[in-house]
Amino acid sequence: MQRLKENLSSIILCVCELVIGILLLIDPVGFTSGIITTVGIVLIVIGILKGIHYFRTPPEEAVLQQNLTKGIIAILIGYFCTLRANWVIVTFPILSILYGIAILFSGLCKIQWAVDFLRLKRKYWFVAGIGAVLSIVLSIVILVNPFASAIFMWRFIAISLIIEAILDICALIIGAAAHVNMENRDE
Repeated sequence: MQRLKENLSSIILCVCELVIGILLLIDPVGFTSGIITTVGIVLIVIGILKGIHYFRTPPEEAVLQQNLTKGIIAILIGYFCTLRANWVIVTFPILSILYGIAILFSGLCKIQWAVDFLRLKRKYWFVAGIGAVLSIVLSIVILVNPFASAIFMWRFIAISLIIEAILDICALIIGAAAHVNMENRDE
């Protein structure tokens, strides 16, 4: 149970990757528009709350916090995202570069995970290693962008997210099982 608590954030991340991958595979443009619109609404709410907070704060404190400016900026960005979600989709090549960088960073972090498993003499350390290599290779493919259409690129990203999530979940399960086996041997 303790091991589950330690890996809860990783499990949640894997499940989110899996769900996002499936949703992107089903309707990439609709899913992305929905996410952008949702972010816009959240920013508008945050902006309004910052504005309210500004006027409720004593003037001496409010000067230092700059919540009115932060609130107005959040509202403007939120308004833009809510009403112009398609603009963000048109700028997809930039988003795919950012996604490729994020996946590359994730792959580099997974190298640590694989090496930790190897150093701990875990039997299936290579599963985490495969996940790390796959993440790095997928990120390079995304960054090089050999795709003829944006839809194909969205599908590739969706499938890569699903595969990564499944490999990560397998590595977590195998790691947890190996940890339990080591604890049982020590007793």
